[in-house]
Amino acid sequence: MLKKVLIHARKSIKFIILLAISLFLIIGIVTYFFKPTYKVILGGELVGYTANKTQLQAKINDYIQNGDGQSVAFVEVDKLPEYQLCLLKRGVVTNDDEIYEKIKTTGTSYYRYYAVSQNGEEKAYVKSFADAENIVNNLKEKQSSNIEQIAISEKYETNLQNFTSVDDAVKLLYTEPVKTATKTVTNKVDTSYKVSSSKVNLGISLIKPISGIITSRFGASSRIRVSNHTGLDISASTGTPIKAAASGTVTFSGRKGSYGNMVVLSHENGVQTYYGHCSKLYVSAGQTVSQGDIIAAVGSTGNSTGPHLHLEIRVNGVAYNPQNYLY
Repeated sequence: MLKKVLIHARKSIKFIILLAISLFLIIGIVTYFFKPTYKVILGGELVGYTANKTQLQAKINDYIQNGDGQSVAFVEVDKLPEYQLCLLKRGVVTNDDEIYEKIKTTGTSYYRYYAVSQNGEEKAYVKSFADAENIVNNLKEKQSSNIEQIAISEKYETNLQNFTSVDDAVKLLYTEPVKTATKTVTNKVDTSYKVSSSKVNLGISLIKPISGIITSRFGASSRIRVSNHTGLDISASTGTPIKAAASGTVTFSGRKGSYGNMVVLSHENGVQTYYGHCSKLYVSAGQTVSQGDIIAAVGSTGNSTGPHLHLEIRVNGVAYNPQNYLY
């Protein structure tokens, strides 16, 4: 009986040894011709193979959460890749980089950039907060009179804006500083008929007080005037805001004969701008204003046939054609 047991045990050990050797040979053959790897499937489509799914997924997660470290802030994706263990023939390479680029194109990228605004209106866009700070600091150094109205905001959008250089943004936003008036303001105004058809250098830059259609030009004659036109008439609806063409001091604000309600601003170099026929006046004599500030509203007061702005540019009391400088 013992002999039979020993014979049976010997046979079982031989079988186990042969089985182990066979398995070892099979594993050796498989590992020689194949290598364990992972199929990468995105939206039901095979997009490639990776030998290290943990490393690849970590790279994808970092891109989703942090973008590219430059303009892309983060990415929203609808589907993440799936991984399936498989045996890949040796000689067939994995393609982690191609898989990564493929997944990048399937997401929605959100770009980070910075808007520089004035009075809540976005004026310029830059790539970095450092650029936005440089713009503000430049405006402070230049003592731009609108510096208190300048703000920086961080933006996240799916489309990039056209970026502006720091220098161009400063030029766009800069408003010349208000000069302190050195003369006594009497709230008087010179409306005498002193005109010149020549063009002189004002020494200051002007902006359009309003947008509109020119209805009467400098030097034009009319049945409603006793002399030729000393300014430029720009048609606009009643209540349209009138902006200061340049920084200066209000030297007249009130009613003035045929001009109706009028504001006169005194600037540098003896330059004055007149704004006539206003429906409302928002400034008073002695007040300083910045270029672009709203000083009045379009109306039809005084000698007027309809709502419009009567604009004059005078230098040392002499009226010059506004179209040499504006419109």
